[in-house]
Amino acid sequence: MTSFKVRTDLALEVRENMEENASECRGVSVHEEYREESEIRITRVVIETMNGARAMGKPMGTYITLEAPAMALPDENYHQEISRELAQQLRNIIPGIEQEFSIMVVGLGNRDVTADALGPNVVDNLTITRHMVKEYGKAAFNRNKVHMVSGLIPGVMAKTGMESQEIIKGVVERTKPDVVVVIDALAARSTKRLNRTIQITNTGIHPGSGVGNHRNAITEETLGVPVIAIGVPTVVDAATIVSDAFEKMMRQTGEEPIEIQDELLAGLGELYNMYVTGKDVDYEIKQIGHIICNALNSALEI
Repeated sequence: MTSFKVRTDLALEVRENMEENASECRGVSVHEEYREESEIRITRVVIETMNGARAMGKPMGTYITLEAPAMALPDENYHQEISRELAQQLRNIIPGIEQEFSIMVVGLGNRDVTADALGPNVVDNLTITRHMVKEYGKAAFNRNKVHMVSGLIPGVMAKTGMESQEIIKGVVERTKPDVVVVIDALAARSTKRLNRTIQITNTGIHPGSGVGNHRNAITEETLGVPVIAIGVPTVVDAATIVSDAFEKMMRQTGEEPIEIQDELLAGLGELYNMYVTGKDVDYEIKQIGHIICNALNSALEI
């Protein structure tokens, strides 16, 4: 069947789609670990060269993916295990976390759209310390080291008339954080990864790119400070679901007639602006939001 462009924000899925052509994978290294006790799979994809970046269609940098099949289930003990693992990965990738520093956590997305409300949900529940440290110093926490944590929910362009990057850049220039962490909902290639996967990257983020809604990039180059992005796939392109179902059926019954193939490809074009999420997404977003929030609080020792 003729191929079509599949939308995904996960570097892991892009790399999986390239496995058949090894030459395209030069400049991209992959390391995988499996935590048997917690059933968490950790995959580190590092894009090391410009050729690798062009092949992947993503900037050079590190992409860490945590896959936990039961992450969306109501199991508080398991959520704590995921938070601990995520906190460790954040400690490894956030620059300067060993020293006292200032960090701004940005929750991207539209809180009125359930599948896009992850970022605001995390920031709403995050422990904010910047105002306390500036007012009372470290004595307020009775600790020798306290990170100054601030939070920002810039909203969406349809409501503010401004790019999220413009708002964030203005606040960064005013408050001068050492690091920015952005949190956003992503698009996945596979329904199996919906609300069960967390991606961390040090390359920043292009808001809305997974659903074809390209906004200004939020990266170290545009903000002037390191940017760490945390994302969770909450939607899948409807065309991908239909295509996968059709290909599975054809593998079971044999090659499809050319007229059916052409009709399918024509129909897929009408689905490119449609995205699918799970029926329990409202509950799952809250649970995953708490997992990420707890991991950030733990990584920052607050």
